[in-house]
Amino acid sequence: MTPRFKQIDHIHVHVLDRATAEKWYADTLGLKRVTEFEQWATADGPLMIADDERAVCLSLFERPASDRHATIAFDVDAAEFIAWKEHLEKCLKQPPTLEDHELSWSLYFKDPDDNPFEITSYDCEKLKHHLTS
Repeated sequence: MTPRFKQIDHIHVHVLDRATAEKWYADTLGLKRVTEFEQWATADGPLMIADDERAVCLSLFERPASDRHATIAFDVDAAEFIAWKEHLEKCLKQPPTLEDHELSWSLYFKDPDDNPFEITSYDCEKLKHHLTS
């Protein structure tokens, strides 16, 4: 039998300038520095950022630009999806792309270092009424 995971602990994100990225993630996604891990934020180490509940935790590594193929996706309910859509439309230079996947709705956007993100919700019926009216 395969051992079980508790949850995803964190995701590595490569950025060109960690200080600039830290501000963008705080202002745009509400992710803030995790003070208990600040000692890791050396030249080669990660700066850990998370939401208040630590449900989402990213490790920002300062690295040169490279091809990025992994998309980080966050799951939200219908009300939060609408709130995120409105929030991102206000704070991003380019509004997020809205996609109806029939089984889910998604918002796609990128951070200033071109890392792709997705906010998705499976509350299709609630969202369909709001997003298509």
